[in-house]
Amino acid sequence: MRRYTAWVVRLILSILTCGLPALAQSPQPPIALGAESGLPGSISGKVVDQTGAVVAGAQVTLSREDQSPSQEVLSGDDGQFSFANIAPGPFHLAITSAGFATQACAGILRSGESYTAPQIAMALATAVTEVRVVPSRTEVAEDQIKVQEKQRVLGVVPNFYVSYDHHAVPLTSKQKFELAWKTTLDPVTFGVTGVIAGIQQAQNDFSGYGQGAQGYAKRYGASYGDFVTGTFIGSAMLPSLLKQDPRYFYKGSGAKRSRILYALANSVICKGDDGHWQANYSSILGSLAAGGISNLYYPAKDRNGARLTFENGLIGIGESAAINLLQEFFVRKLTTNAPNHEPASP
Repeated sequence: MRRYTAWVVRLILSILTCGLPALAQSPQPPIALGAESGLPGSISGKVVDQTGAVVAGAQVTLSREDQSPSQEVLSGDDGQFSFANIAPGPFHLAITSAGFATQACAGILRSGESYTAPQIAMALATAVTEVRVVPSRTEVAEDQIKVQEKQRVLGVVPNFYVSYDHHAVPLTSKQKFELAWKTTLDPVTFGVTGVIAGIQQAQNDFSGYGQGAQGYAKRYGASYGDFVTGTFIGSAMLPSLLKQDPRYFYKGSGAKRSRILYALANSVICKGDDGHWQANYSSILGSLAAGGISNLYYPAKDRNGARLTFENGLIGIGESAAINLLQEFFVRKLTTNAPNHEPASP
């Protein structure tokens, strides 16, 4: 009995001893692979328009929520696109194509899945109307005048009738008269006229006016009258009728000799509103007209009729030539707010 019992005990121990290693080394049951296992998959789809026709060359952008770099492909001739070897998880697709509004869709790619996106129908983009507002020639000229009205020699004396843009837009009749008004009513004009009248009185020019305050006032009125009539007739009325530009167009380039000849020539020629150079009838006739009108208010003994008229006319032309030379070589350096000029064409 003891032998039998011992044999049974050894048998049980033998089973337990041999079984324990077997149990320890036995394989674990397989774990089902799900979305978190990381097996890559693919995403594909088709791009069509609203009529169902395929859209080739559409750009399809794949982006992920995990901030991984986006991927891009183009739809083929059949409208199909596909992304291979994509990690599982949420994704977004953005589809763009010229002439169509951007479309988007989203989904979740399972582990090892071949995901087919619903057919993507592209809608036509909303028509965009581009409106270009082009300023009129009058508005451009107005802006140019505003620049000219800031031009003052030594920051004081008006230098309104000079354009540093050789291709400036022609002035309208209204703008020519406005420029004349602003020049004749500028405070500096009254001051300069006063100085001229004072010099005339000191030299006893136009002695028929006499001396004292009355004589000074008459000389002042005559001098200012010459300036106003010359400016309005020669720089506003006649330029409007004859379609001529009353401004001096600064050359500022080329040889000194050519600039001198240009400045002198501009006392008898001018630029027309059509952009072509022509005889400066406005300035010449304006000087003659101002000289003729001056016969009405100069002292009787100084009224020489036609002689005074032509004298004043020639003086006006000479003054214009001298002023043009100063403008070409000196005045611009002394003029505040003078813009960079556009050189004349060679």
